[in-house]
Amino acid sequence: MKKTILSLAIATISMLTFAQKKTSTSATIAFDASTAIDDLPKAENKTSIAAIDPEKNTVQFEAAIKNFTFSNPRIQEHFNQKGWLNSDEFPKATFNGVITNPTAVNFTKDGTYNVTVEGDLTIKGKTQKITTPATIVVAGKTLKTNAAFNIKLADFGVEGQPITAGKVSAEPKLTVSAELN
Repeated sequence: MKKTILSLAIATISMLTFAQKKTSTSATIAFDASTAIDDLPKAENKTSIAAIDPEKNTVQFEAAIKNFTFSNPRIQEHFNQKGWLNSDEFPKATFNGVITNPTAVNFTKDGTYNVTVEGDLTIKGKTQKITTPATIVVAGKTLKTNAAFNIKLADFGVEGQPITAGKVSAEPKLTVSAELN
């Protein structure tokens, strides 16, 4: 009887421990607006904040706009200017969403799970609904996530001559990945 109670107590504690929100302050968001004309409009932000709450099935990301780094400093300067992402007035981009098919992932069992995430992406003060497939890998107490989707820059008030000239993609690809503990 004591062994049964002890086993149940250990199982309950381990499930409660894992059900807690998982976070990261080193999530990576890659921005790829390259075109056939220009391969340089690519950036990464490796200091994004990410959180997944397995109990509520919520997913959140936050990225400081100025932390996106480009190989060409001139492109990075344009990216942060008022006509583009205006990082002084809108210093961060956020995503708040949910896993729409929560039964597709078992947060207490190691494995790779394909889910759908839906939520609100806010860039430059404008919010758009995003729905994307994502992968969640459960490995012990760690979650690894990955999702990739395209956005329309015009939906977020980003337009300009480099886009119309074909030097910057009007629909760049965002790739989000994180290891959460």
